[in-house]
Amino acid sequence: MSVIKKNNVNVRGDGDRAMVFAHGFGCDQNMWRFVAPAFEQDFKVVLFDHVGCGKSDLAAYDPERYFQLSGYADDVVEMCRELKITNGVFVGHSVSAMIGALAVVQAPDLFSDLVLIGPSPRYIDDGDYVGGFSEAQIEELLDFLDDNHMGWSAAMGPVIMGNPERPELSAELVDSFCRADPEIARAFARVTFTSDNRDDLPRVTARTLVIQCKEDVIAQQRVGEYVRDRLPRGELVVIDATGHCPNLSAPDKVTEVIKEFV
Repeated sequence: MSVIKKNNVNVRGDGDRAMVFAHGFGCDQNMWRFVAPAFEQDFKVVLFDHVGCGKSDLAAYDPERYFQLSGYADDVVEMCRELKITNGVFVGHSVSAMIGALAVVQAPDLFSDLVLIGPSPRYIDDGDYVGGFSEAQIEELLDFLDDNHMGWSAAMGPVIMGNPERPELSAELVDSFCRADPEIARAFARVTFTSDNRDDLPRVTARTLVIQCKEDVIAQQRVGEYVRDRLPRGELVVIDATGHCPNLSAPDKVTEVIKEFV
């Protein structure tokens, strides 16, 4: 099957250079609707859904392939090869930040610039490294998802989104979580929250912008600082926003800093 169909790829815009937007866990390409259009005049904007998400081909989901984030990175590489992308810009939110980093390590010619929004190379604390969660907390979170997909979605959506004064944002995220195939969502959550990509960061040769919200319980500022410090060509911008999804809650600020970077 064509990777274009498998990943529900949509291409818009008039530019010669490509800008690829990759969504986070439990979401789909619609999460970029307030950011991506601002780049269509200057870039070829590429939107897609990870396999198992959105309007991707669910039948293409292979537990062995997607047991690690490298499987999703392989999809990104295949998609970009199909679209003949070189020296593009990759914009990855949350888990897709590390997927993009892995894609660049595998195929450095694809992207010369990376934008990582709320990245975390490892969510679990490990010695001097503070990811924000203990191993027991992550296991409890995953067990909750295993036992009650809908309940997990309703409980975690508002926590991840933040911005309690704007309940419509949390409602959208909860709805997105609830639409996901429960079995695939459980597997994707496990690989998202248990992966360790710290050693991959120094191998990322692309110029990289880390965008961090001032308050984010999922990926705290010190995690963003860690990512910046481990990247050979990394810089960090902390925006005046809260929550883990500024592409929805503060799209103008996200757009502004990306435009300044590229």
